[in-house]
Amino acid sequence: MDLETLWREYKECGNLVARDKILAEYTPLVRYTAQRMSIGLPKNVQLNDLVGTGVIGLIKAVESFDRSREVKFETYATHKIRGAILDALREQDWVPRLIRRKAKMVRNAYVELEKEIGRTPYDSEVAEHLNLKMGEFEDLLSEVASTSIISLNEVITSSFGESTEISLIDTLEDKEAENPLDRLGTEETKRVLTEALLALAENERQVIALYHYEEMTLKEIGLAMGLTEGRVSQIHSKAMLKLRAKLLLKI
Repeated sequence: MDLETLWREYKECGNLVARDKILAEYTPLVRYTAQRMSIGLPKNVQLNDLVGTGVIGLIKAVESFDRSREVKFETYATHKIRGAILDALREQDWVPRLIRRKAKMVRNAYVELEKEIGRTPYDSEVAEHLNLKMGEFEDLLSEVASTSIISLNEVITSSFGESTEISLIDTLEDKEAENPLDRLGTEETKRVLTEALLALAENERQVIALYHYEEMTLKEIGLAMGLTEGRVSQIHSKAMLKLRAKLLLKI
């Protein structure tokens, strides 16, 4: 029985056997997504645990997927899988408090400097503001890299009237992809987020696009850009901190 028939059997007839076959078909997507998200996580976070949580997201995706919309199931399911894994990671509070404090310190440095000089500060200016040498600043970016994993998937709550549900990843333009959420926030919120992304340096935008849209690993991005995996991780961390700083200033 092909996938189209399985979907019809489940959605129109409630056939649970068909549902289970659909789940089996897309189980590799769960492992793939979990493997990508495991990059940079502490060693105590087990891949099998992420996969198990991701399966819950896949089940929810199959149950809630609306086939009448022109949205690829893979796109919709990936979002649900990521969301389930991220929810579990947040509940575990897997990032050490010291690392969170350091990430907040760097983010606040970007906020303070942008207020002072009216533009996104250069790396050297942030390092000087923190009384760090450039090498020390780059080491700090590597150290706080794990806190940037959830950044593009976090829901942004705006203060423009009603609360909205829109994540940073939804503001990156992908003209060919359908939006699986189909729940957009206010135009003002989207404008602020888009401006924040466009204000990033070219290599920062490229890393974000390759990692979050092309779904390349940090190692693959490094090979494509002629950079080390560690350097790509630093660029990704810096981009996330800049985005969060701009959102604090504007939302």
